[in-house]
Amino acid sequence: MKYILYLSLFLFTLNCSINKVSNIHGFRLLDTKSEKLVILKTNKNDVRKILGPPSSKSKFDDIWFYIERKKTNQKIFSLGKKKLSKNNVLIIEFDNKGIVKSKEVLDIKDMNEIKFADKKTIKKYEQDNMIYSILSTLREKINAPTRNKKK
Repeated sequence: MKYILYLSLFLFTLNCSINKVSNIHGFRLLDTKSEKLVILKTNKNDVRKILGPPSSKSKFDDIWFYIERKKTNQKIFSLGKKKLSKNNVLIIEFDNKGIVKSKEVLDIKDMNEIKFADKKTIKKYEQDNMIYSILSTLREKINAPTRNKKK
């Protein structure tokens, strides 16, 4: 009886781990919906009907950004780590009349790896000088809790 229970539990967990779970953030099917936009013909109202409100708007120029991101679970041995399987960004630029001037779809291949510098900033002052020690003792005395005096 125990073996049947263990076997069914094993098959159940095996079945659940085969199905991959995807989390989608933003707009779905952004690349296919962007094909409906016609340059120098589609206006802002048409874009809102087709795509909806933008994810972000530029403060300086009249540019709208639409973002689609899809993360999928990896293998069962990776312990819940998710892989970025889709990352699309649609950039729509409008002219002064509100008509689409240009559109550009960026996908996961267009992402850049950012390398951070390993250099550290060196201090120009030293903490072991006499003025620093005097000021730090004064700061400690000021910040110290007051003592109750006995009457």
